[in-house]
Amino acid sequence: MEKKKIGISIGDINGVGLEVILKTLANKAITDMCTPIIYGSSKVVSYHKNIVGLDGFHFQSINSAQKPYHGKVNVVNCWTENVNISIGTPSEAGGEYAIKSLAAATQELKEGHIDALVTAPIHKKGMQDAGFKFPGHTEYLTQELGGKESLMLMVNDSLRVGVVTNHLPIKDVAAAVTRGKIIGKLKILNQTLKQDFGIERPKIAMLGLNPHAGDDGMLGEEEEKIIRPIVIESKKKGYIVNGPFPADGFFGSGQYRKFDGILAMYHDQGLVPFKTLSFGAGVNFTAGLSAVRTSPDHGTAFDIAGSNMANPDSFRRALFLAIDVATHRKEYEKMHENPVVSQSKKYTQGEDEVLKEEKEEKPTP
Repeated sequence: MEKKKIGISIGDINGVGLEVILKTLANKAITDMCTPIIYGSSKVVSYHKNIVGLDGFHFQSINSAQKPYHGKVNVVNCWTENVNISIGTPSEAGGEYAIKSLAAATQELKEGHIDALVTAPIHKKGMQDAGFKFPGHTEYLTQELGGKESLMLMVNDSLRVGVVTNHLPIKDVAAAVTRGKIIGKLKILNQTLKQDFGIERPKIAMLGLNPHAGDDGMLGEEEEKIIRPIVIESKKKGYIVNGPFPADGFFGSGQYRKFDGILAMYHDQGLVPFKTLSFGAGVNFTAGLSAVRTSPDHGTAFDIAGSNMANPDSFRRALFLAIDVATHRKEYEKMHENPVVSQSKKYTQGEDEVLKEEKEEKPTP
């Protein structure tokens, strides 16, 4: 199997992004699985390398992902000037260089020079102070990759939770949960479960918007007027979808385990239970894009930045999922070009190899 070229944007240079990136890539088994390409600066990478204490870690500077060094960690230099790093402190400069890294990585993703992109955490205010016009990665990448719509999908093994509305104030949520929006997100979820996760007939659960899923209209009418009719219509079109379910009982009873994907109506409705069940092991995947993008499920963690305490597990899982999805998507395309071609097994052995090697080498915690 050809190794995938995985681009990595470094996020905020004052946060834990480069720490979790370097801790992950320090394991030699990673470069056996893929060709990692960091978008940033050799000087900034070296600075964080010294903080983490990875004396044996080496990387190769390159100009573009078009000609990377396979079997090595590559760094594309997106700027040449010296940077003032203020570990643990949000700043406009942190946002400025996060934008430069993201823009360079996205451009090479659009041009097909990398197979997938893993984004390290950004500080949204720092980004916007530096001129970033988007609420977050998801909205930026949706526009840059020419998509009309995308879906924020949180993933941890078989638990996959998508949200109809992303980063909205709670006072604006009900008005944004429209028939068209729900149908669009449901289509993306159904398709991504097939092409990106290899599930032939995905089972999807739809959550209600209101407490107790509206309680037969006593606590809101969105379930009866909008959500339930969509569920009925979707079933007629061949979707395997059920709901709307009351969100609290759905997760509390363990009912979520019966489904391949869950569609929540708003951010905290989906992400609070997801992170309760998966914190530190979850991955944020942007479904519906023409290219593959994942990220860890945590933020910049300024409070522990520079202390060498950041746990790389979520970033490592984001890297594995990027490889996984890029592989599945390519195989899905081949299957639909030639139905005789069978789908290969999921690319999961890589994580087992890395974890085994880490136990043996016991790297810096």
